[in-house]
Amino acid sequence: MKNKLLPIVLMTALVALMACNGKQTKVADSGPDPLVSHIDSGVKAGEDFFLFANGKWFKNNPIPASEQQNGLWQLIQDTINAQVRNICETSASMAKAERGSNKQKIGDFFFTGMDSATLNKDGMKAVQEELGNIDKITDLGGLVKMAAYIHSVSGSPLFGFGVGQDDKISNKNAVFLSQGGLSLSNRNFYFDMDARAKMIREKFVEHLTNMYKLMGYDAAKAKTSADKVMQLETSIAKTSRKKEDTRDPLKNYNKMPYSGLKKLVPNVDWALFFEDVNLKNVDTVVVGQPEYFTALNTYLKSVPMDVWRDYLKYHFIKGLSRYLDDKTYMESFQFYSTVLRGVKEPKPRWKRTVEQTNASLGELIGQVYVSEYLPKGTKEKLVEIGTAIKDVYAERIKGLDWMSAGTKEKAEHKLKTMVMKIGAPDKWKDLSALSVDRNSYVRNVMAANKWSFNYMINKFGKPVDRTEWDMEPQTYNAYYNPSNNEIVVPGCNIIVPGYERKLADDALLYSIIGGSTFGHEMTHGFDDQGSKYDELGNLNNWWTSEDSIKFYTKTKMIVKQFNEYVAVDSLHVNGELTQGENIADLGGIMMGYEAFKKTNQYKNKEAIGGLNPDQRFFLGYAFAWMINARPEAIADQVRSNEHSPAKFRVIGPLTDMPEFLSTFNIKQGDAMYRADSVRVKIW
Repeated sequence: MKNKLLPIVLMTALVALMACNGKQTKVADSGPDPLVSHIDSGVKAGEDFFLFANGKWFKNNPIPASEQQNGLWQLIQDTINAQVRNICETSASMAKAERGSNKQKIGDFFFTGMDSATLNKDGMKAVQEELGNIDKITDLGGLVKMAAYIHSVSGSPLFGFGVGQDDKISNKNAVFLSQGGLSLSNRNFYFDMDARAKMIREKFVEHLTNMYKLMGYDAAKAKTSADKVMQLETSIAKTSRKKEDTRDPLKNYNKMPYSGLKKLVPNVDWALFFEDVNLKNVDTVVVGQPEYFTALNTYLKSVPMDVWRDYLKYHFIKGLSRYLDDKTYMESFQFYSTVLRGVKEPKPRWKRTVEQTNASLGELIGQVYVSEYLPKGTKEKLVEIGTAIKDVYAERIKGLDWMSAGTKEKAEHKLKTMVMKIGAPDKWKDLSALSVDRNSYVRNVMAANKWSFNYMINKFGKPVDRTEWDMEPQTYNAYYNPSNNEIVVPGCNIIVPGYERKLADDALLYSIIGGSTFGHEMTHGFDDQGSKYDELGNLNNWWTSEDSIKFYTKTKMIVKQFNEYVAVDSLHVNGELTQGENIADLGGIMMGYEAFKKTNQYKNKEAIGGLNPDQRFFLGYAFAWMINARPEAIADQVRSNEHSPAKFRVIGPLTDMPEFLSTFNIKQGDAMYRADSVRVKIW
């Protein structure tokens, strides 16, 4: 993936305005310092710094039954949801809003999501036409046409497909095809032999059976269909690359002419597929995993058409189940939320509808959000911190003892030309073609999905728009895009918990925002993937062979370090899959710390809450990852996500920093101690 996502914490309006004025206050005496009040005194810092820093908060704030985790992110997301909810409810109350206006679309979309009576009365009525059309499929042409339709409104059956920047020609858009078509998040779920994986497979077949019953199948046919679809997806999984093997952009960039694609997968009528997705004049495609498509070509002929029909029905409904009646929603929730992630009960309907309205119409909500919630001055403070981190990064590159002068010069140039997009986009996407009404929630979602799909398709054949944002200003996240050599930091108007009416000190700002956000995202430009792209965003080896060897020797060390961590049960963190994020975490916290050392708070050795600057900085970093997740959610994350669980995002990079070890007097024999010979230092 090009986007490396990492949540970001910003400030309230007062915080931003004070920052803009260059003023800073100590933590007020009116309430406890969160860094101090979260410490669990029953845990030694040298044994488990993650629990030492956050354990008391975890004990006092159990995970809500409707959530898979609780912590800093959840607190901030609740704040965002409350603000977006106000936008949605205000818009929904405007029954006579101007047709086509932002608030009409937001209001009508939210209204249909909240109308549970109509949803439960209609059941699957709104999607019966599509289910009937799938039943009519008799040949591969019909299968391909329906797959194209599902790609545009619901899911990604058969394979992954999209239009985006060509990795080797970053100013052009290309057509991408990749392995895909699975219902579970990682191929390993289909054949791993540990108890949890076996249980998930059994529950998945039960879930498939129940979904087919909801579609009208009798019990016997539902079970038979479920078994056969499971067999099909298991075959697809076995011929898919491991997720960690899809991370290398060079190995997963296989450009071929359209004629080569037809030769590779002759059983797919590509002319028909591209016609149905409205993609014209395709001359070349980038195929991620050619061997997958060779296998798919065989399955298309060997698997009976009735199995493919059942497969398409499930993938169509799976992508829309959250927007149908309660029975369909709960069946999907029980498997994907309860079984896979341990969530006990659904979120309240208002919260689910707010989140979906924001997901589908985020560009429209963002415009309202900026005008009504985004505080003035936020961007200026973030630019200040981002610039400080960038300056430190340049100093670090110059001082590297393992990189040659020529490669250093190119690295410095890449950093210098790295674009920082902060706050909100200067121009908004045009959603005037999107029609929303008060007739059907699922149809509104499908219409929004179709608009997004068409927006992507329309990029083909046009110059790349490097001003475009892939996130809205109210999105609690950030990313680095190697094809644009840019970091994007949305300007969410959110609160740092515990600092609602005061300005957080620089130790916190430079650990949370400086290290965990700007430093992290900048490091993605030089991780095991980002380092393969040049300053223009092209996949291009700009390293000398000697420098590459030294670099990958260091990255192997971080892979080994994280492979040793046991996340849950007997599941170890996958150091290969997570290495890019682990490299970014390590680089980020080191850059944040070096930038913090230049602040007055650090230079003056200012103590706050009884903590010196170093203590506050490292506790602030643990605060940034104050996340308590259910064991089921952690297990799913380890198998399917490129980010390590929160605990290891804290103890991993910190134990590689001698400054951290000395700050908390961690010595040989302590669980958190790592000898100098095995500490990882890259940037």
